[in-house]
Amino acid sequence: MTEEFEPSILAFCCNWCSYAGADLAGVSRFQYPPNIRIIRVMCSGRVEPAFILEALKDGADGVLITGCHIGDCHYIDGNRNAEVRINNTMEALKYLGLDGRLRLEWVSASEGARFAEVVSEFTEEIQKLGPNPLKAA
Repeated sequence: MTEEFEPSILAFCCNWCSYAGADLAGVSRFQYPPNIRIIRVMCSGRVEPAFILEALKDGADGVLITGCHIGDCHYIDGNRNAEVRINNTMEALKYLGLDGRLRLEWVSASEGARFAEVVSEFTEEIQKLGPNPLKAA
């Protein structure tokens, strides 16, 4: 008897846009996998690479960062800073054998359906990758 792998995904959501988009997805009853745990941050630019590495080290199968669309950040350049920081972290994860386990998306407060779609797509991607190899360590 084989069990289907159900990934554990940690999402860092910007307070002003994507957290509200997640809330809209919930109140609109858009269906998406329940594998996600959300941490609300004031800005996607505040997500440190150390947070991502710690989440993966502690057993998360994937990490999703969501923020305001470029040009709409409440902190002016926070999401641009996040983009640079997350892209650098993605490059580092390739060398650690964790390629594909980090994703950055822009989701506004009015995009509940998009939030549900992003979570569903990322969950499928992580299911294809399988469990986080650091879990076994």
